[in-house]
Amino acid sequence: MALINRVARLFRADFNAVLDRIEEPAELLRQAIRDMEDELAAAEQRIQARAHDQDALNQRRSELVAKLGEIEEELDLCFAQNKESLARSLVRRKLEAERLVKRLDSKLTANGRALELQQARVEENRATLEGLQQKAEVFAQREPSESGAGSEFDDLAWMARELSVTDDEIDVAFLREQQARSAS
Repeated sequence: MALINRVARLFRADFNAVLDRIEEPAELLRQAIRDMEDELAAAEQRIQARAHDQDALNQRRSELVAKLGEIEEELDLCFAQNKESLARSLVRRKLEAERLVKRLDSKLTANGRALELQQARVEENRATLEGLQQKAEVFAQREPSESGAGSEFDDLAWMARELSVTDDEIDVAFLREQQARSAS
């Protein structure tokens, strides 16, 4: 039984190695980039829709605030003319409008936060996409090497490690740039 398991494992390993050779890494990389570009475009459309919602909420809030001003003037007139029943109706409309303004304010705040969060994510994704595109350019520009040469440059993982920039490196470079500019 152990012999059958070992042979089956060997067959699966060989089969996976054949599949790895059949797949073209450059094509897979290009497809990944296309997928990321599509997702980035969809995210940007969602941001535009949320920004449009934000504008609509702001416009509705402005209309309500203007309406509240009109109701105040009408209330002044009703109280000047001793029209209490009409004033009660206006007070009801005023309270409803004030509550709606509060509700719109909370929606505006929540929508604004969500919009900022989406924009930050899109910027992060855009930076990731740019890095991936740069790596793809390097990968596409290199000449295919002979199989079995084992060149360190051919190792895609090595390239990824060498091209990636850590947050610490960015912070140090930023501080150097900041220091250079403050010294001049």
